[in-house]
Amino acid sequence: MNYHTYELAHIAAAPMRWSANALKMQIQSPLNPYRDQLMPRMIAAGCELFENVTRRYGKPEFGIESTKIFGMNVPVHQKTILSKPFCDLVYFERDEEVTGSRDDPHVLIVAPMSGHYATLLRGTVASMLPEHHVYITDWADARNVSMSEGRFDLDDFIDYIIEFIQFIGPRTHVVAVCQPAVPVLAAVSVMASREMEQQPQSMTLMGGPIDTRRNETVVNKLAKERPLSWFENNVIYRVPFPNPGFMRRVYPGFIQLTGFMQMNLERHVTAHQNLFENLVKGDCDSVEQHQKFYDEYLAVMDLPAEFYLQTVETVFQTHDLPDGELMHRGELVDPAAITRTALMTVEGENDDICGLGQTEAAQDLCKNIPIDEKYHYVQPGVGHYGVFNGTRWRTEIQPRIREFIRTIKFKRMTGNGSTIGLPYRKLTADREEIVEYSPAD
Repeated sequence: MNYHTYELAHIAAAPMRWSANALKMQIQSPLNPYRDQLMPRMIAAGCELFENVTRRYGKPEFGIESTKIFGMNVPVHQKTILSKPFCDLVYFERDEEVTGSRDDPHVLIVAPMSGHYATLLRGTVASMLPEHHVYITDWADARNVSMSEGRFDLDDFIDYIIEFIQFIGPRTHVVAVCQPAVPVLAAVSVMASREMEQQPQSMTLMGGPIDTRRNETVVNKLAKERPLSWFENNVIYRVPFPNPGFMRRVYPGFIQLTGFMQMNLERHVTAHQNLFENLVKGDCDSVEQHQKFYDEYLAVMDLPAEFYLQTVETVFQTHDLPDGELMHRGELVDPAAITRTALMTVEGENDDICGLGQTEAAQDLCKNIPIDEKYHYVQPGVGHYGVFNGTRWRTEIQPRIREFIRTIKFKRMTGNGSTIGLPYRKLTADREEIVEYSPAD
């Protein structure tokens, strides 16, 4: 659908949304003696459902106001400490009047620039806060970035990551969630090749498309089977007036959302049917859970066309990074140059976005990282979202990342080569024998 047509359709639906809300308020008014009868409840539920599926969902808030440290409730203050046209670097400052000065690791969480806002990683941030100084990349909606700010592509993404790491300092630990696994690995490779002083102490790549030829998913096949010209002609549009990014070429959020929904269409239809039934029954807890999930899921942003097209081409079609051909501003990106940054890769057993082995490919590319500083973990029973959010993330994945980060931090501080306690994978030359071992063996 043309971007302008979509905007007009949204505007045209506005009076119907207002009418539906007005009708719902009348039906649910305490002055209505029939409001508790079945038919009025069904009409009110239908009005709310209509409003939910036709309104535009704005950017959610992180809403992280506190965390617990040693059982104490510690206030958390969200601060933008570095602002750039396409991204803010956000720091979640824990109140030191309560905690005192803590020498916890500094962790930069690189959120994906793939449609949803960084707030999708709210649970990721919350689980890291008790024991880390946490920063996150809060990417901007391209429709709100003026044309005067110039273009933004994969090279700019890499530059942003390098700048953020240097801004935070030399003891930074980087965690890349999904799509940014590629630019984060590229950024650390460039820093290593340039022998920059402030290279990160570790990087954790989670569910990222390092080599999409391994266990291809539907998403990988879709990106590969069509030429780049098809994407440019069919999913790239200019931002309509009166948005701040008027005339900027983007991959619109509503097209991305359509793709997300179609992957699990039956599940979403069932969820909204259940919402209607729960509204009629007055099951407030179930309604609140539904609203909370979809307020986040349906909030999407536009991506800069240059970034989107370059990512499709280099990551999903030509596989430049795993083939050793990725260039960053005329400089070859060589993961083999990395020697001072430890590596952890995390995958979900049931991931239908990044298949098993796609993130693990980084282990092969970073061949000069000491073997006792390379760790790969596959979480059983989780899909893509479960790699960085949910119960398994909090109870099984995050504790392993915590142990990895703190072990590397201790090793860098003391010069102690021992990393006993981490089940590092021994990667052999022929890839046939993979065993768990401890450096003490």
